[in-house]
Amino acid sequence: MSFVMIVELLIVLAALYVGSRYGSLALGAISGIGLAILVFGFGLKPGTPPTDVIYIIIAAVTCAGTLQASGGMDWMIQIAEKMLRKHPDHITFLAPLVTFFLTVLVGTGHVVYTIMPIICDIALKKNIRPERPCGVASVASQVGITCSPIAAAVVAFVTISNANGYMVAIPQVLMVTIPACVCGLMCAAAASFKRGKDLDNDPEFLKRKADPETYNFMYGNSATTLDKTITKEAKASVFIFLGALLIIVGFAFCQMINVSDGRTLAEYLAIPKMNIIIQIIMLTAAACNIMFCKAKPKKAVGGAVWQSGMVAVVAIYGIAWLADTYFGNYMDEMKVMLSGIVQSYPWAIAVVFFLVSVLINSQGAVVVAMLPLAYELGIAGPVLLGVLPSVYGYFFIPNYPSDIATVNFDRSGTTVIGKYLLNHSFMMPGLISVIVATVLGYLITNVFFAGYFASFIQ
Repeated sequence: MSFVMIVELLIVLAALYVGSRYGSLALGAISGIGLAILVFGFGLKPGTPPTDVIYIIIAAVTCAGTLQASGGMDWMIQIAEKMLRKHPDHITFLAPLVTFFLTVLVGTGHVVYTIMPIICDIALKKNIRPERPCGVASVASQVGITCSPIAAAVVAFVTISNANGYMVAIPQVLMVTIPACVCGLMCAAAASFKRGKDLDNDPEFLKRKADPETYNFMYGNSATTLDKTITKEAKASVFIFLGALLIIVGFAFCQMINVSDGRTLAEYLAIPKMNIIIQIIMLTAAACNIMFCKAKPKKAVGGAVWQSGMVAVVAIYGIAWLADTYFGNYMDEMKVMLSGIVQSYPWAIAVVFFLVSVLINSQGAVVVAMLPLAYELGIAGPVLLGVLPSVYGYFFIPNYPSDIATVNFDRSGTTVIGKYLLNHSFMMPGLISVIVATVLGYLITNVFFAGYFASFIQ
């Protein structure tokens, strides 16, 4: 590795680090500074922006935004809240399942902002240490991204894999990630079940509880969505959204079914590629929500789901373009340096995915930026599919919005960042969940069902 390569890599890392410090749009925008330095300062050939993935995110976020604007998301949260309040003793296990599957359905983990105050309230009123369900539930809301058929990370994995000869479809990705991630989350929930001191034995909590003003803050109000009126249009928007997801999955299955002449059903029927199908279906569903479910466009673009999605677009745009520029110019050198490690320990790419995610706070951006490099290094598609859960590592440094919001939502003060930054409430459940899910995903694709998942390689 030459001195110039090292300097340019430091520029890339510096841009990612500074962007993560500012957060939000800065992740993508400051990556543009790094890109400008590489192109104009060092004369590197510009890479290719990940336009296909960006278009899919825009379409999916537009659809989810109209779902929120129509009130459909409130109905989904109400259903989840009823289940949680019906079984409060099991909230440490149920809360992460709720946030996980909400993310799977909507394609973004930012839906946690609505349900997390409810999780905190139920735990506190049941005298359960809120840190136990809150820590793992916040992690679960992000873990669900690699299990959603409309999330950028999944769609990018399929698109990039297909372009590199690994003809995997969305259902096959979910066959690996969903069971692996659910098992990982349940292991994290089990480890969190007796985590920390019970509230009755926690001197810090008892001190807060003894103060009348703090006591009223903790117990005086109840966070709930059950008092919201759900209109028939809101319910209809949920059915439209779920119907759109089923149609997308149905088209994806067409890519898996082989017909007699050796072609897939999708090829036989001349069905467009999945990136096009997702965009068409999502935009159509968004239009139906606007026309028939009273989803006001201004309310949709002003909602948390649409705004967070657009931030993700900018982040992926800048980060992935910057990474593609650097690695694209030094692919031959990378192959020489890493070929030995990759051949002996191909699963080690999971460590790379995790470390990059710690820096850039976006699973979709990790996939778009690093997956082409992994294929260029000769790592097999089944290996990369198995370690896909490892693209979630940004819980490690607790600066992600959902984690910070969870700390603020916990009125008991038990969910914390920690004096030494890394000793926070999300570290233990995050590490357990990701490690278990990655190991199990690798075993599914490369041990238990190795022949099946290897068969997609052309």
